[in-house]
Amino acid sequence: MSHPVDGHDTEYEPNPREWVRQQVALYEASNGLDGGQLEGKPVVILTHRGARSGKIRKTPLMRMTEGNTYVIVASDGGSTAHPAWYHNVKAQPRVRLQDRAEVLDLVAREVHGAERAHWWEVAEAHWPYFPEYRASANREIPVVVLEPYTPAN
Repeated sequence: MSHPVDGHDTEYEPNPREWVRQQVALYEASNGLDGGQLEGKPVVILTHRGARSGKIRKTPLMRMTEGNTYVIVASDGGSTAHPAWYHNVKAQPRVRLQDRAEVLDLVAREVHGAERAHWWEVAEAHWPYFPEYRASANREIPVVVLEPYTPAN
């Protein structure tokens, strides 16, 4: 079976926001040397399939890790709504992540309880604005870990 984000060159639908399209294009063209930061912090590119459209989407997100595990936070800058990428990875958890020149096949898994609390600590150590976002979002912001894909998961 092919990876759910295979064929990304023919099915890729760039983000409607110009700055996102530009950042993704710069990042991919330079393996993260250009477009690889947001406010001085490193970013990664998450490639995921649209839950409704089925098209490939690419989203720059903060690079946050502990060991070999990545964590992504569906804060959307403190917005009152979940970002589109969150709905997409819930519907189709197999994703690709580009971290500089490295491209990884991963599986997204939302975390809860004590595990969620731990990953919030990890995320807040990487990005100081998360407490502000949590206060303004008026929703429970999902926390998602990205783990290596193996056929068993």
